[in-house]
Amino acid sequence: MRIEPAASLEGHFAVPGDKSISHRALLLGAVSEGETVVRGWGRSGDTLSTLSAVRALGVQVDELGGELVVHGVGLRGLVSAEIDCGNAGTLARLIIGLLAFQDGTFTLTGDASLSTRPMERIAEPLRRMGAQIETTDGHLPLTVTGAPLTAIDYELPMASAQVKSAVLLAALGATGRTTVIEPVPTRDHTELMLRAAGASITTRPSSVSVDQAERIRVGSVDVPGDFSSAAPFIAAATLIPESRITIHDVNLNARRTGLLDVLDRMGGRVGIVARSRAGSEPAGDLEIRTAELTATKIGTTEVPLLVDELPLFGLLAAHAHGESWVYGAGELRHKETDRIEAVVDALRAIGVRARAQDDGFSVTGVPARPRGGRIDARGDHRIAMLGAVAGLASREGVEIEDAGSVAVSFPGFFDLLDQLIH
Repeated sequence: MRIEPAASLEGHFAVPGDKSISHRALLLGAVSEGETVVRGWGRSGDTLSTLSAVRALGVQVDELGGELVVHGVGLRGLVSAEIDCGNAGTLARLIIGLLAFQDGTFTLTGDASLSTRPMERIAEPLRRMGAQIETTDGHLPLTVTGAPLTAIDYELPMASAQVKSAVLLAALGATGRTTVIEPVPTRDHTELMLRAAGASITTRPSSVSVDQAERIRVGSVDVPGDFSSAAPFIAAATLIPESRITIHDVNLNARRTGLLDVLDRMGGRVGIVARSRAGSEPAGDLEIRTAELTATKIGTTEVPLLVDELPLFGLLAAHAHGESWVYGAGELRHKETDRIEAVVDALRAIGVRARAQDDGFSVTGVPARPRGGRIDARGDHRIAMLGAVAGLASREGVEIEDAGSVAVSFPGFFDLLDQLIH
């Protein structure tokens, strides 16, 4: 797919429901008492994998217009199954925590990309709780055989919302109180949803504890717009001259919106023009205008707050005055692709000076529009979106190889982008 330069972006719109919350709504709804109504569910390749997974585990899910109705089977009611996780890393990591205390045997598989991603970081703490998990050389396929679990105190060796969430979900079926200690704060969607569902949960600045539960009841989940899906449009409107867009009902959880803080110190012009609530989550409307940017640095403590937006930060840095750096982002090497190398290669392909580091990258900005060229998305939806924004903000356009990978998180991305171009 070829993306040509744009003169400006204009319009009001919304993005699909938050992917992280959509996964969790289905998973917790599956083991809830009674029905869970999920409004604003974000339909994508990844979340459809989660929908298929809970159905395979014996859970009835009805699709009624824009809503899902999940008929929960109770905390220990899932049945043995083979689950194809597709490309959904969140599904693969989180569901193991719920399966670990069920009465059954479960096999998890994934596509070629997901099967290269590390799973021992999940298996290791769960085994400490008594879980029976067998991986394939630390990867998928893996097998979980339900077993009695005992609570643990677990200190995360690295910041990871997925590892934290897997342990917290396993804690629902573990005797005692489980505590997870974080090196830096990560996404807290699991904690917010567990509290709303009636779980006994205690949160502190650097840890979270969950007691064993007899039952949970989710009831309903209102899913706000996905901030990571809004981020490419935020970046594009910032970079393309004379742009002004408004994105409605976006999730504004502070542990997801680190990009807004980074843009603010770079000189970006993003305003929150309305604030609201979507269940347990803060939300609001964002107004974005074109801005001239200056370079900045992102360190270890900030990385978890914008880990999915770091590829886009690389592109923003390419248009900024000065040299920008990212440190402490080694986790990017274990995404759908090695995102550090993928980002640096993509930026170099369009004429930007960028260098890879062991745990991050640096970019030398040139405020004039980059030339353009050809970007290989490598099957990674975040790199495909970077390529699209790069094309709009380039002088000569960008050819994106494997642009269809955006369907993993945002099937309608290119159609929406077309509607905003003026």
